[in-house]
Amino acid sequence: MGRMAPMTETPVLAVDDLHVSYGPIGALRGCTLEVRAGETVVVVGANGAGKTTLLRAVCNMLPWTGAIRLDGAPTGRVPTHRLARQGVLHLPENRGVLTTQSVLENLQLAFDMYPPARSFADAVEEAFTHFPRLKERQQQPAGNLSGGEQQMLALARAIISPPKILLLDEPSLGLSPRMVREAYRVLGGFKARGMAILLVEQNVHAALRFADRGYVLRQGVIVRQGEADMLARDTELFNQYLGFT
Repeated sequence: MGRMAPMTETPVLAVDDLHVSYGPIGALRGCTLEVRAGETVVVVGANGAGKTTLLRAVCNMLPWTGAIRLDGAPTGRVPTHRLARQGVLHLPENRGVLTTQSVLENLQLAFDMYPPARSFADAVEEAFTHFPRLKERQQQPAGNLSGGEQQMLALARAIISPPKILLLDEPSLGLSPRMVREAYRVLGGFKARGMAILLVEQNVHAALRFADRGYVLRQGVIVRQGEADMLARDTELFNQYLGFT
């Protein structure tokens, strides 16, 4: 388990009474959660629970009601690209890479969006140290990469320009077991550096082993929350809310 942030700290991300609707359908109903500095928080739930909607709302990609705060300051209706420039990095289910741009161009765009204190050359060198395959293919269009390689490119964005908070949607989706282990190895490095991470995931066992705390989302409502290791041992949780053992 990673360190648990002192509860006196202002959360990096605080979501309070969040509601999102698609027409008459309530996709999120009164969700409240927080992520503190250095903390990894996972939101788990079955398909259609509202996990992706939650991340998209936090990034102001969907209309919502309630309150969302970044470092204590309301985000209001700040455009998505401006939130990115404030250090909110959203890696969606589809990896979020620009398929017609080269690997290197994708990394340059990530660097320019939220520039760190070091040079682009130094940032790229670190990314390629983690992902030698990306170095081999740096001039190729990202659309030519395999699904696993595109996930590595997406994760490399957080190496190039470490965000204030990483919002990660289904990092294991569509990956082989080997690539899932690789993705979580990289995420473990982010966690060790103290990066705040909000993760939504259907791979419940892997996510709860990785996270510090967790929330369980069911039909748009948070029905359980607590330390991740406690949730991982909760048989009722898996039977009643997640639908498997």
